[in-house]
Amino acid sequence: MTKPVYEAARLDALKQLDILDSPPSESFDRITRMASQIFGLPVAAISLTDEDRQWFKSRVGFDHTELGRTRAPCAEVAEKTAPLVIPDLLDDPFYASSQLARSGTRFYAGAPLTTRDGYGLGALCVLGKEPRTATGDEMAALRDLAAMAMAQIELQHAFGRIDPISGLPNRQQFLDDLDDFTRDHGGERRLLVMLDLARTDQIDNMTRVLGSEHVVEMVRLAALQLRDALSQTRRAYHVAATQFVFFAEPDIEDAAYVRVLTDKIAECSIKSSMRFATTIAVGVVPVVLGRVEPTDLLRFAHGAAQDARTQEATVCFFSSANDTAHRRRYELLRDFEPALESDDQLSLVYQPRVDMTDRRCLGAEVLLRWTHPVLGEVSPAEFIPLIEQTLHAKPLTHWVIDRAMEQLTGWIADGFDGNLSINLSANNLEEPDFAARVQLLLLKHRVRADRIELEVTESAIMRNVAQAREQLAALRAAGIRLAIDDFGTGYSSLAYLQQLPVDVVKIDQSFMRDLDSTTNGGDEQTLVRTMIRLSHELGYRVVAEGVETEGVAACLATMDCDEAQGFLFARPMPAAAFRAWSIAHPGDPARTPRAAA
Repeated sequence: MTKPVYEAARLDALKQLDILDSPPSESFDRITRMASQIFGLPVAAISLTDEDRQWFKSRVGFDHTELGRTRAPCAEVAEKTAPLVIPDLLDDPFYASSQLARSGTRFYAGAPLTTRDGYGLGALCVLGKEPRTATGDEMAALRDLAAMAMAQIELQHAFGRIDPISGLPNRQQFLDDLDDFTRDHGGERRLLVMLDLARTDQIDNMTRVLGSEHVVEMVRLAALQLRDALSQTRRAYHVAATQFVFFAEPDIEDAAYVRVLTDKIAECSIKSSMRFATTIAVGVVPVVLGRVEPTDLLRFAHGAAQDARTQEATVCFFSSANDTAHRRRYELLRDFEPALESDDQLSLVYQPRVDMTDRRCLGAEVLLRWTHPVLGEVSPAEFIPLIEQTLHAKPLTHWVIDRAMEQLTGWIADGFDGNLSINLSANNLEEPDFAARVQLLLLKHRVRADRIELEVTESAIMRNVAQAREQLAALRAAGIRLAIDDFGTGYSSLAYLQQLPVDVVKIDQSFMRDLDSTTNGGDEQTLVRTMIRLSHELGYRVVAEGVETEGVAACLATMDCDEAQGFLFARPMPAAAFRAWSIAHPGDPARTPRAAA
């Protein structure tokens, strides 16, 4: 191999290892200190020979991070892959004028850092201010230490430290380097920048249509673009499938630099994604090194990138308020399973439903409450949407229906003739055995099916229409009453709902707010009157939710609304309080709802 060809291959091997300009590392510093101690010399270094410089991965005894390559002894060691001892640089015709000799160095000894393929990357060297020789034992130890340093370099590259697609150091290497970086620069301010190339659904669509190789190519091109865009003093890391991070300085110029870099990466991403649109998002975290846990730092950056997507912005800085909200959601999800198994955290309350003609109690809607042992009362509006996205949705609904039926059994024995209405989630309608499990609970508690009403929203039905229709039909065939909850806010229409086996339409509370208003009330009254009339024509019973004023109740009465619930009549209350309220507002056993169409 000619010298130019060898040099090109050697430099390529060095670049592939991605160690140049990487942060200091204690694992390398130990080797350098041992070399210094063995020779009894104050100066030692692990030197890597780049195209025009000697860069020091580790050093003791001097402050330079790099020196020129011209007339550098370590360059000769790298080129020849052989140990080199220079007893006195000033007596050597070639090195007497070198930068080392001019700085006062007299003695040099170096052992090569050689790859498995035989390429010399640099040297482990020791330096002295006085001329001397090196013994055979000293050089043998130096060669062993150089081999250890080379093994450490290849270990970091080969075993889980370099991503095989991007060629960039991975998440684990970032965490290790951050520890070393913090040790040397603790207390300094930096910006951690995360670039996320695409949303998960975009990646899924590309993979499904074009195959995984297309995604691989997009990541590879983005990594090349990022490598080219960053200066030699900045190192990029590939920390997740489509996510890269690097550090920047916290100043105005760097903020502008982040945006310019983002545009470059976005352009690369768009080109590589061809027909599929991908959206890049950038999260930026201002940090004082040493004051944030490394894993938290990555979490903050990821959160900021996702906030950028939510806010439809390209770049978003980390928000501690958003992070606090995310952590609270996580804590609620983590703590819900123990709550479900406990006897004192979850409870049911009951909000009366009244007849609009004489405001008699006809039953109640069952509502869930959670008293967290640390957080206190947690709003259902906060925790129920979270739980409905998890595997806890199924056992939660079973728990609510079971407890509600148990309570109803006791009330029926006490003379209660009303019904209970229970909310379902979209997940429940996708459970193939849901209707059967409800019927088993009816048998368990010996409750007639028509004493139970199950509420489901329009959006829950529309998520999987065929499955929802099958489950609703099975429930209706068992004699269970069905209601469409929050009507008017979903995706369907009355014309479509007539195909579903439901008995009740519950008009959403948002239509009640301005119903008796002198300004906007006319439009609301037209909408509500139309919904009530059409529902009646289709055979549905109508319940108005969220009634809070006498004026709204009076409007509903003139529109022939059948039932209502809301703070005007009563707030949700515990079982004992509801039973007392229902006795004070007795229902009429002879009253029967309109038959379902």
